[in-house]
Amino acid sequence: RLPEQQKTSESPLSWFRGVYLPPALHPLNKTFVKGGEWQDIDSAQEKRRAFLQDFCRKYNSRKKLQTHLVHLVSRIYVEDRHKVLYCEVPKAGCSNWKRVLMVLGGLAASANNISHDDVHYGKHLRKLDSYDLKGIYTRLNMYTKFIFVRDPMERLVSAFRDKFEHPNSYYHPVFGKAIIKKYRHNADEEALKTGSGVKFKEFIQYLLDSHRPVGMDIHWEQVSKLCYPCLINYDFIGKFETLEEDANYFLQLVGAPANLKFPKFKDRHSSDERTSTEVVRQYLKELSKEERQLTYDFYYLDYLMFNYTSP
Repeated sequence: RLPEQQKTSESPLSWFRGVYLPPALHPLNKTFVKGGEWQDIDSAQEKRRAFLQDFCRKYNSRKKLQTHLVHLVSRIYVEDRHKVLYCEVPKAGCSNWKRVLMVLGGLAASANNISHDDVHYGKHLRKLDSYDLKGIYTRLNMYTKFIFVRDPMERLVSAFRDKFEHPNSYYHPVFGKAIIKKYRHNADEEALKTGSGVKFKEFIQYLLDSHRPVGMDIHWEQVSKLCYPCLINYDFIGKFETLEEDANYFLQLVGAPANLKFPKFKDRHSSDERTSTEVVRQYLKELSKEERQLTYDFYYLDYLMFNYTSP
């Protein structure tokens, strides 16, 4: 049963009204899987897929969503050799997944030698929205579609730490300046000029503001609006919490070279403590009880879809 506040017209579940259900779950092709050590991971995978399917069936209706197909697939990367589609969820292992896709596609010999800038700005990988409609439909129907997700609050805190607690030539002047100007009383000239030093509480005020001074960003956008998991029937749902095992099982599923393993290294700020449950707890202490609840509400669908426990 949904709480009373979720039954209002402003409910995030209303976003799903008017959506065709995706086709029934297809069995994963396990032709390439060797060895019995993947049994537990495979079992967890089937449960995740069934859980998401049940969620979508429960909250969808039969009307058609008025959203253009090209927009729905704008975050999906294509690797044609192994026929895979990857929906990018920032702060859930996406940099290393792009490295792996480059190796799978023959664009690099090893994932370990690809720089952060090459991954994100090199334009080596092609997105699904760059194809014509026939190319999009063909790949959606024929390719193995996968997504990796993360506990929403961990992902949010990780994004804040990455973009606002380290020097950044884009997020400080674009987001930082606007956030400090609107949410910091008596901000000094230096902060207004550089946009550096945004506090987590100020960032949350921006996130929850229906009249944000700047728009949303993919690093903290909800997965429900990045990858449309009730419209695109993902064949594989990985989780950041079990990243290495899930990733290496997936690579077996798609027939990747035996020597290709998912990279273990942290993409940037490698000396920083990883964003864990305890780290998140420290950041949430800066918020009021109401702000914590509203932040959870903001990511309500992501919690529901992927069966994460509310904080």
